[in-house]
Amino acid sequence: MPDPAAIDYADFEALTFDCYGTLIDWEAGLLGAFRPILAARGLAIDDDALLERYATYEAAAEGGPYRRYREVLGHGLVGVLGELGATPDPSELQAFGGSVVDWPAFPDSHDALVALQRRFRLGVLTNCDDDLFAASSRRLGIDFDWVVTAQQVGSYKPAEANFAALFERVDVPRERILHVAQSLYHDHVPAQRLGMTSVWIDRRRGRAGAGATPVATVTPDAAFPDMASFAAAATTG
Repeated sequence: MPDPAAIDYADFEALTFDCYGTLIDWEAGLLGAFRPILAARGLAIDDDALLERYATYEAAAEGGPYRRYREVLGHGLVGVLGELGATPDPSELQAFGGSVVDWPAFPDSHDALVALQRRFRLGVLTNCDDDLFAASSRRLGIDFDWVVTAQQVGSYKPAEANFAALFERVDVPRERILHVAQSLYHDHVPAQRLGMTSVWIDRRRGRAGAGATPVATVTPDAAFPDMASFAAAATTG
């Protein structure tokens, strides 16, 4: 496990965040959107097994020709239901694709961001549509200095084009940007490859599997179980 004390936070001017899984409870949001659709068909599946199946379809959709995140979500729903011998109807596809606006923020996200904003400039690099992220931003209650979405770039992390867009937007040298994220696959693999310092918010600590993200092997520079503990470390001293 990376050492939380391995980073000198005085070296950084800007923090950039993944949103879903790090600040917004992506897995709870997905499960909340899935459950009524499954229940209506009398289908039952373990939460982690459901998330892992979904991860396969989402990664495949995001790695192909660009489509809006609403459509990516719909592709995941069709794929998972297809494995279970079912098909969503158009209204379910529409509701599932727009469910991001209902996904909850983690309880510690707002206060952690407020504390961090006193010391750093804050940005977001997110695999989402502009309007869906805008709803999540309102839930977080923070005005970010920079927001780079998949819709703006026309691709999804872990594509390096998304990070290139971030570097162009953020008026801070790359070595002074600290990237903070939950997903090893989407964020830490490309961030480390591009020479960034990255902090892992390991929201699944103590739980088996990778949940809604594909499995990846990479060593972030530091790790924390939540945003509260990260913010405490980054703002001390």
